[in-house]
Amino acid sequence: MTGLHQRDGWIWLDGDWLPWRDANTHLLTHSLHYGMGCFEGVRAYRDDAGSGQLFRVHEHTRRLLDSAHILDLAVGQDHASLIKAQRQSVKRNDLTNAYLKPTVFLGPEGLGLRAKGLSCHVMIAAWDLGPYVGAEAAKIGLRALTSSWARHHVNISACRAKTSGHYVNSMLALNTAVKAGFDEAIMLDAEGYVAEASAANVFLYRDGALHTPEVTSCLRGITRDSVIRLAREVLGVEVVERRITRDELYVADEAFVTGTAAEILPLRELDGRHIGARAGAPVPGEPIAPASLTARLQQLYQDVSRGRLAPSDNAEGANLTAFAEWLTPVD
Repeated sequence: MTGLHQRDGWIWLDGDWLPWRDANTHLLTHSLHYGMGCFEGVRAYRDDAGSGQLFRVHEHTRRLLDSAHILDLAVGQDHASLIKAQRQSVKRNDLTNAYLKPTVFLGPEGLGLRAKGLSCHVMIAAWDLGPYVGAEAAKIGLRALTSSWARHHVNISACRAKTSGHYVNSMLALNTAVKAGFDEAIMLDAEGYVAEASAANVFLYRDGALHTPEVTSCLRGITRDSVIRLAREVLGVEVVERRITRDELYVADEAFVTGTAAEILPLRELDGRHIGARAGAPVPGEPIAPASLTARLQQLYQDVSRGRLAPSDNAEGANLTAFAEWLTPVD
């Protein structure tokens, strides 16, 4: 298996372009030892004209800089220069569909928790990630397990920041679920309410309204925001942000998770309970219905991210031009 490091291409570091295979850092890099850093995951999609479009890159870049500020990391690049570098990262690597990972990290000048006198770096890598999971999972849904690993309490860490070290928590939850034969983990907050999946936000649909946990101990996801806006503004669905218990997911008409890498993935089962049984959902293992809210949102998200904004171009036949600001051309 060819590793991610064994590729040809270019990685941006602090304003310079490094050959992909030579983009290394020192073993005593501070962030490697303590997890103090932050990152984003950004998607670029090929539109129907064959051009690359970065999806909501301005919002991702703002969150990256917000995360760095929360962590008190002095980033030497501004918003505009980071946008330019992300556009160039896709272009220089001859991509139209791409996953980008802008990352802020501290250098190797010293170790210790005080983290004083350290250089702060920003790198951007772009590659074709492809689907987060197989195409089948996007149609029939994921089997999930409620994790015994709780999501961070809001006063234990800075939950609004997309911090590198936070994802140890997510990996513990996901790896436990996968070893038990599941696809995903649902994490509860410190008080026992649903927070999020291992690296995605959670939604449930019941009785005509869409519900999602309020943003306290979970990340304010950009895909989460996209889904809320598409549901409200295009489909006219009520969206409620509130505390949710795990058993509400058991009896939901539909449930799904959202994230930049995951996009929108149905949840078909949680803790051995078939989600949607009350609403007459398909037999477990069958594809979700095209008329379901989950499928309609999947299609809307796909259409908007690929620039199908005219009523004649998208599946809903809706005027989606209000969402043109979400797209930034690579060229």
